[in-house]
Amino acid sequence: MSTPLEVEPSGAGAATDHDLVAPGQAIEGRSLGQIAWRRLKRDKIAMAGGCFVILLVLVAIFAPVIVKYLGSPPDQFHQDLIDTKGGTLLPLGKFGGMSWDHLMGLEPQNGRDIFSRVVYGARISLLIAILATAVSVFIGTTLGAVAGFLGGVTDAIISRLMDMFLAFPLLVFALALAGVFPDEAFGLSGNGLRISLLVFIIGFFNWPYIGRIIRGQTLSLRHREFVDAARSLGAKRGYIMFTELLPNLVAPILVYSTLLIPTNILFEAALSFLGVGIRPPTPSWGGMLSDAVVYYTVPHFMLWPGLAIFATVLAFNLFGDGLRDALDPRAR
Repeated sequence: MSTPLEVEPSGAGAATDHDLVAPGQAIEGRSLGQIAWRRLKRDKIAMAGGCFVILLVLVAIFAPVIVKYLGSPPDQFHQDLIDTKGGTLLPLGKFGGMSWDHLMGLEPQNGRDIFSRVVYGARISLLIAILATAVSVFIGTTLGAVAGFLGGVTDAIISRLMDMFLAFPLLVFALALAGVFPDEAFGLSGNGLRISLLVFIIGFFNWPYIGRIIRGQTLSLRHREFVDAARSLGAKRGYIMFTELLPNLVAPILVYSTLLIPTNILFEAALSFLGVGIRPPTPSWGGMLSDAVVYYTVPHFMLWPGLAIFATVLAFNLFGDGLRDALDPRAR
């Protein structure tokens, strides 16, 4: 009688999960967060985007330290490095005056360090985008969850309100409001008032986008078995909303927030480019692009702020896309 064949696991000598556990030790299960993290780690592109986002946040936080060692103050003029004899007022040297002291070159005419202004501009762009996203997420999540859970007349009113905001010409309204707003109001003045105004405009009028998503998710969740079980046990609406529904809405809220931040960065850059955003000389990426339009023969002046916007928006989108796949329970 022939000897039966022995079937080895995939790969010679490969160890299974049971082989890695000591005898008598229970195998620990993985939580949903651990499963999502393992999926996210496998997505190298999303992880690269997330690392760039973290790096950008650190650059914005430690901008004074970085500029101290790798540049000069963003509003300091370097007229001695500008060619005033030819009548063009361009930086001396090649590639727009790039050197070890000025890594990205100098601005034409006034000679301010571009690297320092790009680094400080990250503060403005991220601050406005994150605060505006927080406002949009709070309003959209609240009204979307209420509309989806209560339904009926409440749902109809909030849904029509969303339609009105979505049909509103946001850019035109932002230009009009930011252009006519006084320089001092509500105890604020200067760029503090401009930042608050931009956060209000971008955040308050963008909430219907996430509101519709949250409403649709709530509509699909309110008739699920765990919600019916909570109702059968006598749970009130507030308990069901905060204990049963909101934890299941965390994933779409996180994903859409990472996708909304780059949209708000582009919106702030557009307003600054059109001259109704942050007031000079405070650096912002959109304002730098607006100043560079005049010097279309000096490509480096437009390259660096444009590249900063492009890389930031791309990193947020890649990370948000990977986060969506990691949190999707139907993902393989």
